[in-house]
Amino acid sequence: MKTKKKIIIFIDGSNLYHITKKVNRGLGKSFLFNIEEFIEYLTGREELVKTFYYTAPLNRKKDLGTYSKQQKFFSKIRKIPNFELVLCRMQKEKIDGKTIYLVKEDDIHLAVDMVNLAHRNSYDIAILVSSDGDFVPAIKIVQEVGKSVVNVGFEDKFSWHLKQKCDRFLKLKNKEILQFFKEK
Repeated sequence: MKTKKKIIIFIDGSNLYHITKKVNRGLGKSFLFNIEEFIEYLTGREELVKTFYYTAPLNRKKDLGTYSKQQKFFSKIRKIPNFELVLCRMQKEKIDGKTIYLVKEDDIHLAVDMVNLAHRNSYDIAILVSSDGDFVPAIKIVQEVGKSVVNVGFEDKFSWHLKQKCDRFLKLKNKEILQFFKEK
């Protein structure tokens, strides 16, 4: 009998949010992305140890409505079994006269967790949901410890460097992502 592989999923929350927002816009109605079904899809028949989701809370003063929606989303995902929401920080910056907000520290938290948990033998396979090539150094260390890394990228956005360095690459097409949307 084949033993199940232990999996930990590491989700770059900002990355996933922008992809799903773009796909949702194309639906014409407002749908909710079902992250629990997405996790089940990624895990398959293997053993899910934990899912980490890295993001930052929005500024309440900037847009109370959007902030409230995000807090409702946080409340919902915190109830998912074996799920950890890792809150980082939001930084305001001016670029070309425009004020923008950037999620900070999420990549470093994700990379440190991935490497630390590999060294602790907490998983056999890391599933990295991100299109950010900055994770390549962490992936190399994880692989040196004997762990596999699967990168989940998207039709409209993925990193060629991640694709090349990971043990496996899964590129989800927009029509595949649609299966995880449920009507509000």
